[in-house]
Amino acid sequence: MSNFKGLASRLATVTFGLAGGAALAQEPAGPPNDSRATDRSVEPAVLVIGTRYDLRSIPGSGDIIDRQLLDASHVFTTNEALRKVPGIVARDEEGFGLRPNIGIRGLNPTRSTKVLLLEDGLPLTYAPYGDNASYYHPPIDRFERIEVLKGSGQILFGPHTVGGVINFVTPAPPADFGARLSVQGGTRDYLEAHAEVGDTFGNTGVMLNGTRKQTDGARDHMHFAVTDLNLKLVQSLTERQDLSLRASFYDEDSQVPYSGLTLAEYQADPRGNAFVNDDFQVYRWSTALTHELTFSDTAQLTTSAYYTYFNRDWWRQSSNSSQRPNDSSDPGCAGMTNLSTTCGNEGRLRQYSTAGLEPRLSLQSNWFGAEQYTDVGVRFHTETQFRVQANGDTPDARTAGSGSNGGIRENSERDVDALSAFVQTRFAFGRLGITPGVRFEDIDYERRDLTTGLNGRTSASEVIPGLGATFEPVTGTVVFAGVHRGFSPPGVADILTAAGGSTDLDPERSWNYELGVRSAPREGVSLEATVFRMDFENQIIPASVAGGVGATITNAGETLHQGAELLAQLDSRGLFDTPYNVFMRAAYTWLKDAEFRGTRFSNVPGFATVSVSDNRLPYAPEHLVSATLGYESTFGMRLQLEGIYNDSMFTDDLNTVPVVANGQRGVIPSYTIWNVSAEYDVPGTGLSVFTTLKNATDELYVVDMSRGLIPGMPRLVQAGFEYNF
Repeated sequence: MSNFKGLASRLATVTFGLAGGAALAQEPAGPPNDSRATDRSVEPAVLVIGTRYDLRSIPGSGDIIDRQLLDASHVFTTNEALRKVPGIVARDEEGFGLRPNIGIRGLNPTRSTKVLLLEDGLPLTYAPYGDNASYYHPPIDRFERIEVLKGSGQILFGPHTVGGVINFVTPAPPADFGARLSVQGGTRDYLEAHAEVGDTFGNTGVMLNGTRKQTDGARDHMHFAVTDLNLKLVQSLTERQDLSLRASFYDEDSQVPYSGLTLAEYQADPRGNAFVNDDFQVYRWSTALTHELTFSDTAQLTTSAYYTYFNRDWWRQSSNSSQRPNDSSDPGCAGMTNLSTTCGNEGRLRQYSTAGLEPRLSLQSNWFGAEQYTDVGVRFHTETQFRVQANGDTPDARTAGSGSNGGIRENSERDVDALSAFVQTRFAFGRLGITPGVRFEDIDYERRDLTTGLNGRTSASEVIPGLGATFEPVTGTVVFAGVHRGFSPPGVADILTAAGGSTDLDPERSWNYELGVRSAPREGVSLEATVFRMDFENQIIPASVAGGVGATITNAGETLHQGAELLAQLDSRGLFDTPYNVFMRAAYTWLKDAEFRGTRFSNVPGFATVSVSDNRLPYAPEHLVSATLGYESTFGMRLQLEGIYNDSMFTDDLNTVPVVANGQRGVIPSYTIWNVSAEYDVPGTGLSVFTTLKNATDELYVVDMSRGLIPGMPRLVQAGFEYNF
């Protein structure tokens, strides 16, 4: 990396010089939570939003899904939770959210590659620079709340600043002993147990939680078993210093088919699955250490170090449905009848190691009659990938074979080193806030073929500015506006070829605009309305992001996304002081435009000369609705009805309407899903019992066609209990 050490040294000098200067300043603190420098958290943490109060000063749309809302809805996947937020498409794959496909404002949701996912403010994905695909996600039970931020405020994070940042926050140790046990079971052999226990001993807080889930998926011959463990220790070192250690372990053993269904297969049996030997094995462990040093009421330094190891072995019988009956990667796959006879398993074996160090300094000052709240920091980040394709000779192989197409087909190492620097300041002039900021990313890529010795290197860098503003005309109502540079770097495999050459692939760049208002005019009412525009100079959009036809990554050129979002929440207890409570939450997204602009030709093989300018982008529904109506009685009974509407979607850049024979292109029809839950708290016991009905009408619907037709989950019935002590 050019001048890496010199730049790092200068940035560190500036950072700690600011800290020293701020430590001498003694300006009075601002309103509660207006800056992290004025509010020492229960634990050292990197927050994206903080509390709902903090939203008043953020110049962008945002939402917090807290534990109370998660528990009331009895969500059991990340996708269920995120559908409550406007602007988000959370698409199912295997049916239980093990690999969420998250898109924001019309960005393709496949593998969540266009979204920045964090855990406690630190990278959640295993390779956010070199391979930002999400093949893993911890159970939703692990988290205390979810922060979702769109708009200019997201440049404090990165490297992806295009659509939004989603931060999953783990619970802090309680001040006193507390424990919770939840057990539930249901149809499709669903079984889940979650336990957590925490306490504080003197200056040391401890929090331990674990989850075990197992179930059959949305199709035949599928079964999942997941174990997730998480430990958090918080140590108060001195009056001004705290230390937090987080460690987690995840293990998954799943029968997950890579391929969807052809049209004929779907019509014959929409939940069929011929890939009985497909197998997905994952284990992941990670650790993060966060140190918080409070210099004064106006200066606080939070330093985080993190490391993650991720191992994924995916053995599958066929690459995708488009390659049947002649799988070019395995000539033995000559039709469906041979999938369990002569077709050898193909192992995609991956190992990822990710590490980083990030100091963040929060400052408060008061110059020229305006208060300033500043966040400044740097991040040093490194990734290493080892990738092997091992073709077996038999359908149930788990090692490389020696037949005509057996053996090692790929053996490579991919490395990324990245340096980030960022600064953002909020100038508070009474009811008006102005928030300029800038982020810098400098990335070095390397790819080595461990069989041939071929080696390639390249680099990319970007300056990412942002500017936002808030204005509070009356107490409880904030108007916000912002503009920022959207940036998403290409992965290693996209920018470097296997032979070591560099491709002509640019990063994704856009200008993103927002204008909105959030209001809580009185207790029991909150509203947020936003209009947005994402104007891409270059967006990378293959016809099928996850493989199959049109999987080649190319510069797509100009695209435009624009529309509006609305979030509304009401409850009668806050509004009218009723002893019972009737509550409502609704999220609506109107994606008016999501289309190709400029010169663009189809990426589908055989249609390379067909213009798709002004066509709608794949997987960009025009309308999304999530609405919840609930009732809480005075005697511990809670009832809730939820409706989810997803508008129809094109699945290719040609905007093909009829579903083609291989099941990979065509319109996905709109669908509506209804969920029902009921819960009763047994008085004086700490025990609650509940039952849920997901997809109550047993709607048959399609969620994805990138590798063939994939159905959504059928009706699910679950029941269980939770005991708090």
